[in-house]
Amino acid sequence: MVSSKAETVDDYLAELPDDRRDDIADVRDTILENLPEGYVETMNWGMITYEIPLETWPDTYNGKPLMYAALASQKNHMAVYLTSVYATEESAADFRDRYKATGKKLDMGKSCVRFKSIEQLPLDLIGETIAATSVDDLIAIHQSTHGK
Repeated sequence: MVSSKAETVDDYLAELPDDRRDDIADVRDTILENLPEGYVETMNWGMITYEIPLETWPDTYNGKPLMYAALASQKNHMAVYLTSVYATEESAADFRDRYKATGKKLDMGKSCVRFKSIEQLPLDLIGETIAATSVDDLIAIHQSTHGK
C-alpha cells in the first residue's frame, strides 16, 4: 500500500495527480454527505480516514481511533475502505449483491473496493453504505467481533 506522509486532507489531495484528485474528491464528497454524526475525517495510516475519536471511544486494541472508512490513492488504483461491510458474512454478501446489481464490476478485497476511475464506482451505494452504520453500531460490531 502506498502511504502518504500528508498531515491534512487538503495536503493529501494536493499531492495527487489531477485526475485522481478529482475522483478522490468526488468519493470524499459522497462520504461526507452521508457520514453519520460522531465520526471525524482525518489523516491516519497514510490515507483519509473516517473514524471514532479516542475521546468518544478509547477502548481500542492498538490505542488508535476505531476506523470506519478510508479513502486512498494507491500505486495501481484508488480504494475506498468500508470496514462495516466485512463485519459479518451477511453484510459482505449483501454489499456484493447490491454492487453487482448496479452493473459495475466489483474489485474488492476484504474491506477495500478498488477502482481506477470514478465511473467504476457506484457512488449511491457507497453513500448508502456509509450512512448505514452509526458510531454506536460500529462500536457494537467491534465489540462482538473482537471481544469486549
